[in-house]
Amino acid sequence: MMILADIGALALYLLFIWLASAIAASYLSGRKGYGEKAGIASGLLLSVIGVIVWLVVPAREGSTWKRDGMFGSPKASAEAREQRGAAAEN
Repeated sequence: MMILADIGALALYLLFIWLASAIAASYLSGRKGYGEKAGIASGLLLSVIGVIVWLVVPAREGSTWKRDGMFGSPKASAEAREQRGAAAEN
């Protein structure tokens, strides 16, 4: 005999995975310079595959991905600010 609550818990976990995929794809596409709308659409439609797609797509020039890295580490941000300051002085 199957307990109906088990089906509900599985559906809840799948919903969390689906929403986390949309959030991750939106974050990745925004940092890579393509805008968050493209990422959230692909994350909602493709679920986990959408995240993998955005990990493979190359970043645009001048994007925060190229400038600060994947997570925007403080060290990379400080180096980028120093470079922008030196370029502004010239």
